[in-house]
Amino acid sequence: MKGNLITDQNEVYDVVDELDRVIDTATRREIHKKNLMHRSIHILVFNTNKEIFLQKRSMAKDENPGLWDTSSAGHVDSGETYDECAHRELWEELQIKGTLIPLSKIEACEETYQEHVQVYTCITDAKIIINKDEISEGKFFDLALLKNETKKNPELFTSSFKLILNKYESIF
Repeated sequence: MKGNLITDQNEVYDVVDELDRVIDTATRREIHKKNLMHRSIHILVFNTNKEIFLQKRSMAKDENPGLWDTSSAGHVDSGETYDECAHRELWEELQIKGTLIPLSKIEACEETYQEHVQVYTCITDAKIIINKDEISEGKFFDLALLKNETKKNPELFTSSFKLILNKYESIF
């Protein structure tokens, strides 16, 4: 299980180009230090009341500690597919399994920290058990209230989450 930041820095990811083609591999540390393009997933988990679950990132995280983020997110390991990563992260972070529906892909940019991001949605009423190594808390939010909160207090949310929310707010 992830969570040990020393180990996390040595995880190996695929380095990709602007078109998301694999061109090399490197450790997490190297990728972030050199600002290389790589891959990640973000999952938006909704319940049947159309509320969205957000996670508050652990203060031990090296990126965006203590900020609210998508329901589940993670880097795609070298040789792993986006879909495999999404199912793995959903289980590792929230202890749930669900049907993941690909929403869209976001090209690598500053807001995503040079990550090509595959965004998924999931609707479930399964009991969520957060991974305390990675997440300090999590809860469901009413979408209208959440949209107001991101505008009123943008500093409380990750840049990736705000980008995803703004890009797809018409579907919510």
